[in-house]
Amino acid sequence: MAVLKVIEVLANSNDSWEDATKKAVKDASKTIKNIRSVYVNEQSAVVNGDDVVEFRVNVKLTFEVK
Repeated sequence: MAVLKVIEVLANSNDSWEDATKKAVKDASKTIKNIRSVYVNEQSAVVNGDDVVEFRVNVKLTFEVK
């Protein structure tokens, strides 16, 4: 039986929510091994004038604890 842990991670990108999600996984994988899944819990954006200038995500990462 595997033991799994879930943590919340915040990430941002100037390009897209998808890119912010990828950055969250990539950055977390530097210190967390065996990441199994990512769940996008929340999305938001920063607007300047009439342009979206930053995309933000709050994700839940699930990983196996060994």
